[in-house]
Amino acid sequence: MARHWRLAAIWAALLALSVIARSYSAVIDEARAGHAVGWFYVLGIEISSHIVVAALLPALYWLHRRWPMTASPRNFAIHVAGVVPFSIAHTLGMAALRLLWFAAILGLPYSFPVTGDRLAYEFAKDVISYIMLNAGIVAIGFLLARVAPASPAPAADAPLPERFAVRQRGGSEVMVEVADIDWIEAAGNYAVLHVGGDTFEIRSSLSRLEGELDPRRFVRVHKSHLVNIARVTEVTPWMSGDWRIRLQGGTEVSLSRRYRERFEALAPVRS
Repeated sequence: MARHWRLAAIWAALLALSVIARSYSAVIDEARAGHAVGWFYVLGIEISSHIVVAALLPALYWLHRRWPMTASPRNFAIHVAGVVPFSIAHTLGMAALRLLWFAAILGLPYSFPVTGDRLAYEFAKDVISYIMLNAGIVAIGFLLARVAPASPAPAADAPLPERFAVRQRGGSEVMVEVADIDWIEAAGNYAVLHVGGDTFEIRSSLSRLEGELDPRRFVRVHKSHLVNIARVTEVTPWMSGDWRIRLQGGTEVSLSRRYRERFEALAPVRS
């Protein structure tokens, strides 16, 4: 629960700073052009836009949990395509809020022309916003994971879990056998279990899972990845001293230099 409040507070602060910075820039730009525009009007414009962005953030987090960006080229393509519905929802949402606030409530003149030029202009801005929001989601998730208190290591005689109960979107739970997990990926406040062609989310840090799973079976190969050593089919050199691990099913994940010693303790790489 504390992580949720910290996450909400961080985004509230970032969005508030963005409102102030954009409003200030708009007032200065209009003044330089010889147009007198008040802070009240500009704040109304910016706040309406940022309210819609805040409302869309949960959808972006769901997208990252459902299709982790770095898991495959297909997932990355899904995130790229996501800018289209994001822009449509953002443009229509902020237009409705502005018409409601200025025209319906305050009785001030305001119009939002739905033309090709205006939609192209809004889409171009939304592409930048979309990239920054996704980068923020990844960066904030990484930072919160770094500052989270370390989970206590399980007792030496504590039984290792053989299965996980994973809650599905409908509310039911499905049992996932640990032996069937191909690899596990960190995704913000969640860990994504990759099982065959399926993915399942559990609320846990990757470090905590690493401490709970059998170290003879699962090994950390990247700051965001754990792999089931039994699912590894090929290891090949990559760039800058890193390696690429191919798993059953064709998925490839990075083997970072930092974690290569751990990997080779279980599966020595012979050249």
